[in-house]
Amino acid sequence: MTVEAFDDCPEPMNSAKRAYQASLKLGITKGADRSRAVLAMAQALEYSFDDILEANTLDLEASREMAVSELILDWLKLTPSRLENTVAILQRLGELSDPLRRVRTADYQQEDSQSYTQLMPLGVIGFIYEAFPDLGAIAAGFCIKTGNSVILKGSTEASHSNAAIAEVLQNAITDIGLPAGCIELITTEHGTSIRDLVTQDQYLSLVIPYGRSSLIQQVVRQATCPVLKSAMGNCYLYWSLNSSLEMVRWMILDSHESEPDPVNAIEKVLIHRQALPSSLSVLWNSLKDKGFELKADAELVEAFPQLQLAKDGEWGTPYLTKTVAFKLVDSLESAIAWINQYSSSHADCIVTESYQESRQFALGVNSASTYINASPRFARNSSRGDAVFLGMSNQKGHRRGFISLETLTTVKHIVQGNGRF
Repeated sequence: MTVEAFDDCPEPMNSAKRAYQASLKLGITKGADRSRAVLAMAQALEYSFDDILEANTLDLEASREMAVSELILDWLKLTPSRLENTVAILQRLGELSDPLRRVRTADYQQEDSQSYTQLMPLGVIGFIYEAFPDLGAIAAGFCIKTGNSVILKGSTEASHSNAAIAEVLQNAITDIGLPAGCIELITTEHGTSIRDLVTQDQYLSLVIPYGRSSLIQQVVRQATCPVLKSAMGNCYLYWSLNSSLEMVRWMILDSHESEPDPVNAIEKVLIHRQALPSSLSVLWNSLKDKGFELKADAELVEAFPQLQLAKDGEWGTPYLTKTVAFKLVDSLESAIAWINQYSSSHADCIVTESYQESRQFALGVNSASTYINASPRFARNSSRGDAVFLGMSNQKGHRRGFISLETLTTVKHIVQGNGRF
């Protein structure tokens, strides 16, 4: 079926069909060609900084006129360094080994045959993101590398930026010989709602929402295809009596360095009730000097009036700003129970010098990842290892934790008989 045959279809079905048809070709494209396409995307993006920044300026001006919050403006604003980081991530994706076709021996074996599994593309992935125009390019790189087509749906605030970036990426992959439908963008001009996209389950294999928890929950409620939930903020830290004040301070500060999206930022700290008041004062003064807003439960506010009272609903809600709330707990067991009820369940921490406490915390906290005397700071393009990450997932099941290239693949079980019957 040709692209022209879709012209009379309403969006986003038009885009979904094009992406699906493109995925059939992309799924059997050689790994070297997919890598070449991602590297071409990086180069094209690098050559288009001026056009993209100009489009981003239009978005920023319009958003300020519409009184968009400072949080979204921070997420929306592109800078040369943010674009350079995006280019670096795409370049690294292009240079990594092919994540597909990896053969693994299957656990289940039939008589007179050999079984094995291979990683395969999912097909079409819908990426719905709030501001973060550069993240659309990174998601596209992840999808092309793994043999998946992608449908990008950004927020209205970033419409000009998203369009400029998508056009650059589409031109880059078509020059390499891939179908333009491998990267689709649904714009605000289409008048398309999120529901219109996430109900295209006959074409979409997976939807990944990225942004505030309200967006994630909206997609989860409306989608008829599988959803990979992402998460950011509202990570907890338990400050044990067997711990270092300086370690606590460093972990909080370092976790907030993953700008512009504070994926694993520590926003809530649980403190053992017997902690020394002098240690608390030292920590809070240090955080205030770094520009943090500090909140606490009623018991701490009564003892330290300089703190703001954290409302009940805030313990389970991410701030996504340089804000940290503190709460007293009676024990490690109480801390684990509180974290399991209110944390966003993707990255939680403990500071302790006790091995027993560290093991109890690591096994008891029901989160995708736990950090023991280590900063949970998130880095998409880590300086160590070969992995590059799109984000963090807090859902249970097979795909949990860091969203890597392998997260965007599935497994095919292949049984090779010996010809006997």
